[in-house]
Amino acid sequence: MMPHQQLKGVFVDKGRRLQLATKALVPDPVYGEKFIRVGHDLYRIWDAKKSKLGAAIMKGISQIGIKPGSKVLYLGCSTGTTASHVSDIVGNDGFVYGLDFAPRVMRNFMFVVEKRKNMLPIFGDAKQPESYKKYVGDVDVVFQDVAQRDQVGIFLKNVDFFLKPGGFGLLTVKAKSIDVSKYPEVIFKEVKQILEKVVTIVDYRSLEPFERDHAMFVVKKK
Repeated sequence: MMPHQQLKGVFVDKGRRLQLATKALVPDPVYGEKFIRVGHDLYRIWDAKKSKLGAAIMKGISQIGIKPGSKVLYLGCSTGTTASHVSDIVGNDGFVYGLDFAPRVMRNFMFVVEKRKNMLPIFGDAKQPESYKKYVGDVDVVFQDVAQRDQVGIFLKNVDFFLKPGGFGLLTVKAKSIDVSKYPEVIFKEVKQILEKVVTIVDYRSLEPFERDHAMFVVKKK
């Protein structure tokens, strides 16, 4: 079996079926995922049904900017499912700042962080980047998965605070959290119009069938 290198992760050829995976930085499962060995390397299968970034990659999203050595600010890291795969990708030369404001999920996230030297947990509110600016320097990528009505405003504020010029922003849009009275497609169009006034939109994908009423935008800071 040979791994198929991709920009975002690795597709491992298992039997006749390609599966999304990341080369394991730590040989321990985070959310019950399976492992597969290819030669001397151990890979973690990345379940796209449990990760919006994984879903976006499976939908063919491009140029997400996360690569070995990247510094990533992850807003809405929750228990660390996706953040752990980002940690795998950036490796020991990169770093992941994981922020969430829910005590329960942060407690679980701590179990992930304590096994990885390239992650820092931040208990905070993504709406107030000034409150955690002392912990986070300039980053290569801002990734946001936050279920708030003002998702776009929160994202752009953090992009302004932390993202390097030319850096990438990944915004997961949860349409129903913005306005339950509108069709998701209408919400996504409105989000696009707001974003393109401030940043360059690189790519966009609906996350169906992995996530209902969700989309991901990839942007680049001007």
